[in-house]
Amino acid sequence: MSLRTAALPPILLCLLLAACAGDEAPATAPTSLTVSVATPVQASLPRRITASGSIAAWEQMALGVELSGQRVAEVLVEVGDTVKAGQPLLQLDTRSLQMELRQAEAVLAQADANLVVASANARRGEILKRERLVAASEADQLIAGELTARAQRQTAQAQLENARLRLGFATLRAPDDGVISQRLVQPGQVVQAGVEMLSLIRDGRLEWRAELPEAELIRITPGVEVELRGPDGAAVAGRVRAVSPSLNVQSRTGVVYADLPQPGALRAGMYAQGDLVLGNLPARTVPDQAIVERDGYRYVFVLGEGNVVSQRRVELGVRQDGLVQVLDGLEADEQVVVEGAGFLSDGDRVRVVAATGGPAG
Repeated sequence: MSLRTAALPPILLCLLLAACAGDEAPATAPTSLTVSVATPVQASLPRRITASGSIAAWEQMALGVELSGQRVAEVLVEVGDTVKAGQPLLQLDTRSLQMELRQAEAVLAQADANLVVASANARRGEILKRERLVAASEADQLIAGELTARAQRQTAQAQLENARLRLGFATLRAPDDGVISQRLVQPGQVVQAGVEMLSLIRDGRLEWRAELPEAELIRITPGVEVELRGPDGAAVAGRVRAVSPSLNVQSRTGVVYADLPQPGALRAGMYAQGDLVLGNLPARTVPDQAIVERDGYRYVFVLGEGNVVSQRRVELGVRQDGLVQVLDGLEADEQVVVEGAGFLSDGDRVRVVAATGGPAG
């Protein structure tokens, strides 16, 4: 310090030092977040109704045999097997049935022999009656014997056909193409008529049965496309086959039946969520990134004068492919913040740059 400076009064010296310190301090400027903006655009979005429902067989067929007291000799299929119409599925023990068939064949052979004799006697009786060599009553008995023998043969023939039919029942065959979905029988088991032993999903067809409230059910018609997601995440396409003509009295809901030609990983008994696509809807949209959810509401940040943003509550509609429909709360010519919207507060000043394809930090 020079002698001239040291001679200054103490107060002036303090002021001089303070001024020097102020010149050396760096100047601070207010900072702003870097964002990108976009203007709402008109787009065609699919109208969808989201629903949940169960996956079920289009037609579940309960299969059993028509015989009682017979033992199962062999089960020819397992759960998951694909079968064709007429394919053998189960075989019963046929030894007793074959004996019944042989007995019926023997009875028919005896009836044939009796008919031959009765026919010959009837011809002889007609001759004797015509020549009046015997009493008419005796001749009539000979003639009637043929009719009795013929009736006995018809009875034996019916018994033989019944024995053959019972033997055919010993083999359970698939009534239609399909997939075996359940097996309730084991070899050696004695079965009863009418008891379910196997289940068959006819044609292997599955369907989605979704419940909808009455306000949405009336919008669905047969032919509407359906989009589901399998348990592996793969998309599964379907089409509405039928709509329930009545509603459940308690829940006020109706059922939509949708065919799934290619169900993928879906299985009967699963529960799946899906969308019913009702066609395209013209909509004012913004990028999905522009939507901020806070306190249970949805907002966008609208760019104003001086690059100051204002928080605006909006009502949303359909979402599709990164776009979301804005039903209310935004004008068509207003710009909204896209990248960086989640970091803003109402009244913040921002610096706008071109979109980079990812969120600004």
